[in-house]
Amino acid sequence: HVQLVESGGGLVQAGGSLRLSCAASEDTFSDYAMAWFRQAPGKRRDLVGGISRSGLNTYYADSVKGRFTISRDNAMNTVYLQMNSLKPEDTAVYYCAAVRRVAVVGRETDYDYWGQGTQVTVSS
Repeated sequence: HVQLVESGGGLVQAGGSLRLSCAASEDTFSDYAMAWFRQAPGKRRDLVGGISRSGLNTYYADSVKGRFTISRDNAMNTVYLQMNSLKPEDTAVYYCAAVRRVAVVGRETDYDYWGQGTQVTVSS
C-alpha cells in the first residue's frame, strides 16, 4: 500500500508561484506514473497533469500548459508540481495520485492511490 502526502499549498496572490510536493512511502515509487488532480468547490475533480514513471514524458491540461511543470525525483520518492503565473481560477484542493503503469492515464478511477489533498488559494 502506497501512502502519498502532499505539501506546499497555501495562499498566494494572482501572478505568484507555489510548488507542491507529494512524497510517497514506497521504494517502488518508480513503478508508478504520477498525476496531479484538482477539485474546486462545487466542481468535479480534474486532471491537471502527470508524469511517466521514468520522468521522460509529461502531460498537461490545456488550462495549465505553459504555467505548470511536473517533475519527479525517484531517488527521493517525490513528485513536484511547480505552479507559476497563478490565477484565481487555479484555486482548488490539489491531489496527487499514483497508477502502476508506465504512463499517465486520464481516468480518475484508474488511479490506485491518492493523497489527502492540499489547498491552493489564489487571491485576485
